[in-house]
Amino acid sequence: MQMKPYRIGTRGSPLALAQAHETRARLMAAHGMPEEAFEIVVLSSKGDRITDRPLSEIGGKGLFTEELEEQLSDGRLDIAVHSSKDMATTLPEGLGIIAYLEREDPRDAFISPAAARLVDLPQNAVVGSSSLRRQALIRRLRPDISVIMFRGLVDTRLRKLADGDVHATLLAYAGLKRLGKAEVVTELLDPESFPPAPGQGAICIEARLDDALVAELIAPIDHAGTHAALLCERAFLGVLDGSCRTPIAGHATISGDRLAFFGLILTPDGTVSHEVRHEGLASEAAAMGAAAGAEARAKAGPGFFETWS
Repeated sequence: MQMKPYRIGTRGSPLALAQAHETRARLMAAHGMPEEAFEIVVLSSKGDRITDRPLSEIGGKGLFTEELEEQLSDGRLDIAVHSSKDMATTLPEGLGIIAYLEREDPRDAFISPAAARLVDLPQNAVVGSSSLRRQALIRRLRPDISVIMFRGLVDTRLRKLADGDVHATLLAYAGLKRLGKAEVVTELLDPESFPPAPGQGAICIEARLDDALVAELIAPIDHAGTHAALLCERAFLGVLDGSCRTPIAGHATISGDRLAFFGLILTPDGTVSHEVRHEGLASEAAAMGAAAGAEARAKAGPGFFETWS
């Protein structure tokens, strides 16, 4: 029996804390355990501390997980809770994603006082976004729009928008819902024309792969459909690099025992894109995602990826 509290590691942003509290609440409900059986441990990440430069310039996705993974590896944490889209495709030795909570709505949210829809923004409007995927998709839809780097917490970005720094911004709808801010959304973007980032909307739990006690603790809150979808999406990412330097979109949906995947890769300016679609058994999710990634690479040809460097 574990006598001390299970230690749940998280970043300190309001959204990260909401995700950690959701994980704790699900574990309490699944096992009939009291709140004091779990301790939420807040760590500051480099990705949170450095907000004046694009992630691609300062080290990529690992900047959001490095401190958490260090304490997970040496046993100071039992699990770490992350936004799945922040996770690198290659994790530190001995660590792995062991569960995914049921996915929230994966769509992107357009937020603007200047137009009811993204496509209706005024000519030469300015949109703030730190995501290369969103930047490329915006440019594909509206080449006249100027997209500027826009990092920081959700409230920071919304304040910059209210102050008139930009005409619009885009955020993950799932994050806004978890923060109780769904009412700020102007338009929810169609995942066919504006596909989400792989992993968007899904909370994942990382742990030591040799910790059988933690695996048993977490198993009841793992959502099978979300897990299969994310295996597919992360395999697609893995074949295509999947760093913060690359505009990649991918979304898998589950219906019964079937999985359907839609993937898209773009040049950063949005002028060239290649899409792939795969369908098959959900039990073959990872293989399907890898096959989709290989197909996208073949369609694009080697010269296409030089634009990502």
